[in-house]
Amino acid sequence: MSEDFLKLNMEDYLPLRDVVFRTLRQAILKGDLKPGERLLEVHLAERLGVSRTPIREAIRKLELEGLVLMIPRRGAEVARISQKSLQDVLEVRRALEELAVEIACVRIREDGLKALRQIHTHFIAGTEQGNVSRITELDVEFHNRIYEATDNQKLVQLINNLQEQMYRYRLEYIKDREQWPVIVQEHRAIIDALTARDAEAAKEAIRVHISNQEMTVRERILKEEKLQDR
Repeated sequence: MSEDFLKLNMEDYLPLRDVVFRTLRQAILKGDLKPGERLLEVHLAERLGVSRTPIREAIRKLELEGLVLMIPRRGAEVARISQKSLQDVLEVRRALEELAVEIACVRIREDGLKALRQIHTHFIAGTEQGNVSRITELDVEFHNRIYEATDNQKLVQLINNLQEQMYRYRLEYIKDREQWPVIVQEHRAIIDALTARDAEAAKEAIRVHISNQEMTVRERILKEEKLQDR
């Protein structure tokens, strides 16, 4: 386990148990804590400088979210990404994002389109620099700009509720460097459709974008499952 990322951010002004929960949750979602990695209460308590009680409470909450599994005689470990969870999350994401781009085609303003183009330029620069963390953040920002352009707070709220789960699969997709040119093309297709106010083209571009993500991550899951069976 890498140690550097396990630091509490006490500036959140939250109860200690919530700060510990958010710290471990982000470490899992970002892949700092790997699928299958054991979560030892004593070790985590030492690293974070807290007692075992908030660690235990955080692990229970993570189990309820499906991010942690309790294994008999082994204890807690980070849940592995399954094909079913991938399918469930991306089915919902696909439906919501198709709706988002359809609405955005009508409501997006020129400054919104300009912002998307700027993010796209930064994304390309990030791929050239090989900065996985940076381009993951830019991918999140790219899609968030589209959600904001809908000017529909209920839709934005629904998507935000799914953001943390989406992040795990987004990161798995972006880890595959061979997909970077593909993502660049997909983002360009989305921008072009929004610029043309072509809702059908925008929805098709989103479908292709998310389907490619699902296919790429599914292949990775299958490879990991085969390695585990050996």
